[in-house]
Order: sequence, then structure tokens, then C-alpha cells
Amino acid sequence: MSIANPQVTIYFENETRWKDELLTLRAIMLPLPIVEEYKWKSPCYTFEGKNIAILQSFKEYYALAFFKGALLQDEAKFLVQPTENVQAGRQLRFTSLEELISKKDIIRMCVFEAIEVEKSNVQIAYKTVDDFPVPDELVKVFMEDEPFKVAFESLTPGRKKAYLLHYNQAAQSKTKLARIEKSKGRILCGKGLTDCICGLSKRMPGCDGSHKQIGGIPELTSI
Repeated sequence: MSIANPQVTIYFENETRWKDELLTLRAIMLPLPIVEEYKWKSPCYTFEGKNIAILQSFKEYYALAFFKGALLQDEAKFLVQPTENVQAGRQLRFTSLEELISKKDIIRMCVFEAIEVEKSNVQIAYKTVDDFPVPDELVKVFMEDEPFKVAFESLTPGRKKAYLLHYNQAAQSKTKLARIEKSKGRILCGKGLTDCICGLSKRMPGCDGSHKQIGGIPELTSI
């Protein structure tokens, strides 16, 4: 059984949208053989120091997200892949208290299975940068702009993958080119697609929307 974490208790005191529902979800989680922690400004549950699941609150739903959800059996297909590009995480989503209560056994089963996944030390087979195609439009820009090519190749693998996904999601060539041109400033400064560029974010290096305080995203020039 987990001990209620004081920081998580404060989190629930400030929660407004799904407070009762998330407190009920917490009550389901606490008796399980996991540890309640406060990470990424959210209630997080771990097993022997390894992240198992995290509570999430959104406008349309709340969720229990499993860090290695892709490795769970999920025969009933309750787990949701947040976006097509998320490789490991999966969510149990809820839109009411009644739905949560009806699935409490499913929640427990998923948690115990996630614990067994951690015990087995099995890992997610993540795609590497080489698994993501480089669009012809980007190759063309590289040929015309050597400093840009060098800057792109200097990015971390995660940042490269994010840009390649962003470019390849565009159906038309002109849209891909437009996305490449728009992201040049970020790349030349070593920034990722979702990195903060205004300096106000409280979740560095990621952007938390603080740029809205200065009227929008500032223009970013190369260094």
C-alpha cells in the first residue's frame, strides 16, 4: 500500500475540473504495491523507482497514463494511444465518475501488469532517427544551405525525429517546404520543435505557453 504524498494532496486541493474523479482514481491506486510521487506537476506512481503511471487532467477527459502501456496485453482494447507518434505511452481515459468506477478492476489489472513489465526489464523498441524518412524537400534545402544542414545534423536524435515527423505529416510538397522554412530559425539555434524560445517557460526546455504573455511567439534568428 502506498502512502499519500503531501505534494499530491496539494495538487488535488488545486484541481478544479475533475477533482472528485481524480480523487477516486487516487483511492483506487493507493492500496496497490506502488509509490505515490509528484513528478511533472502531476501525481505519478512508481515501482522500485521506475515510473509506472501518471494521472492526467484534460478539458474533455481525465486519464491514467502508463509509461510503457504499449507493452501491456490490453485484450479488451481499453488503452488509447494519445497520438500516432507516441511509441510507448498509453492511456486509460474516463469522462465520468461512473465510468471510472465500472473500470476499477481494469485499472488494477493494468497496474499489476505494468509492474510485471518492469520486473521483467523488457524495453520498448523505439524507432531511431534512421527509421524516419528524410523528405526530398529537406534534402533539397540541405543542398542549398550548408549551415542549415550542419545545424540540423547537430540536433539531438529526439529533436531530429520531431522535425522529420512534422515535415512528413504534410501531404503537399509546398507545405513541407513552408514548414522547413518556418523552422529554420529554431534549428539554427539548436532548438527543438516544441522547445521554449521566449525564455519564460517554467517547464524548460519545453514550451508551456508563456509566450502568450508577450503577445505571441517571438521571431527567432540564428546565432
